[in-house]
Amino acid sequence: MLAEIVTIGDEILIGQVIDTNSAWMAEQLNIIGVNVTQITSISDDREQILDTLKQAATHADIVLITGGLGPTRDDITKQTLCEYFDTRLVLNEDALRNIERIFVSRGYALTPVNRAQAELPEACDPLINAQGTASGMWFEKENKIYVSMPGVPFEMKGLMQNFVIPRLAARNNKVVLHRTVLTQGVGESFLADKISDWEDALPSYIKLAYLPQPGIVRLRLSGRGKDKEVLQQELNNRIDALYKIIPDYIFGEGTDTLEGLCGNLLRNQNLTLATAESCTGGYIAHLITSIAGSSDYFKGSVVSYSNEVKEKVLGVSAGSLQNKGAVSEEVVLEMAMGAKQLLNADCIIAVSGIAGPGGGSPEKPVGTIWICLITPEKTQTRKFIFGDQRDRNIRRTALAALAMLHRALA
Repeated sequence: MLAEIVTIGDEILIGQVIDTNSAWMAEQLNIIGVNVTQITSISDDREQILDTLKQAATHADIVLITGGLGPTRDDITKQTLCEYFDTRLVLNEDALRNIERIFVSRGYALTPVNRAQAELPEACDPLINAQGTASGMWFEKENKIYVSMPGVPFEMKGLMQNFVIPRLAARNNKVVLHRTVLTQGVGESFLADKISDWEDALPSYIKLAYLPQPGIVRLRLSGRGKDKEVLQQELNNRIDALYKIIPDYIFGEGTDTLEGLCGNLLRNQNLTLATAESCTGGYIAHLITSIAGSSDYFKGSVVSYSNEVKEKVLGVSAGSLQNKGAVSEEVVLEMAMGAKQLLNADCIIAVSGIAGPGGGSPEKPVGTIWICLITPEKTQTRKFIFGDQRDRNIRRTALAALAMLHRALA
């Protein structure tokens, strides 16, 4: 089954309100095997609504509509739906009782304007909204399903969860399953080249999506079928094969994060961690401490942004700074050793680099990063050359450092 989501409201089109409804609805539909082919935002305009519904019916089996159901004059969705479905508004007693209940519970008197919200298109199957006064409406026309719901997110979600999703799931005989593999240390194009044979061998009912972000590429494998157990096993087999092809780049799945996985490894191995950061300005420490319970293993950080702090706090030699420069293997190694002595942690991450946009040179262009990792087993340094965008360089440096730690402890 194919679906289109239609959001109605001038406030969305002018950027006053961000449309979070569509993303949530699409996610819920995908879980039950309904494929969203289009998301459309339109104004509170009769002709726009009518034209959008007509167009949606040409390529979608399901049209989900949010917005335009308020009590004020600018909310014209109900009247326009009456025109589209050739029906009229009638008072719905169940909707009226629901509205009265809400007003009594809040200590308000029911006004004629609010009472009018109980007037619904005669041709619809009302979906009573326990969270608010605007009822949902289910229509069927020429083998197409149309559902109109309020735009208030928690009201829409209640109707979707209680009525819409169960009904649609009962009519759909397809199952959709996903597994998402997380990779770090390889770009999207290089990754695609490495797994091209594996990707070419995927059956037609399993699709691969590349979802890149700074420092990480997610590989989402989506399968569609009728037998959930068979489909799940097929996905598992394909993912198992992927692990054998790129074991050095995969660090987790689903909602895993490097900071969370590293925290688990540190806690399980009874190890502590500290950082010495220059170009990242404390961002690595921020990621680490974003995990609840990180105080079990994280001792602290020195943000040695200036050479003065590198020397006086971390004990980096003036000779190394002068002869090799702050962005060098020698300096990042001395930063790590100084942090280990100062903070007495089992593991140390030290980083120094040129985040940009200025400060680069032909020998050390913007994006040049040195990382040092000390663990109980060994000390290692690595040089990276990222891009010329400051925010991305900071993020990529932090993830590269955490990935080094993850590989060393896993």
